[in-house]
Amino acid sequence: MKIKKVLITKKWIEYIKKRQLEKQYKKAKEKLLNWDFISIDLAIREPKIEKIYYFRINKKYRVFWYIENEIFKVIKIYDHQ
Repeated sequence: MKIKKVLITKKWIEYIKKRQLEKQYKKAKEKLLNWDFISIDLAIREPKIEKIYYFRINKKYRVFWYIENEIFKVIKIYDHQ
């Protein structure tokens, strides 16, 4: 499967900028697009039937997303602590 792009709303872009996570998010996103799942701690969220995944930006923040029509769609960025 070839992923075309990552779709993220302005709300979450502002959230990332406010917390100064731009560089870390960009690095994690590139690893996701390159299928380097181990380094970003990719996992599927329970219940698995919903097919919502998350990956780590850093030790504190996680990005929840799903795939639709070869596009990663960001649902939420979550403060893990």
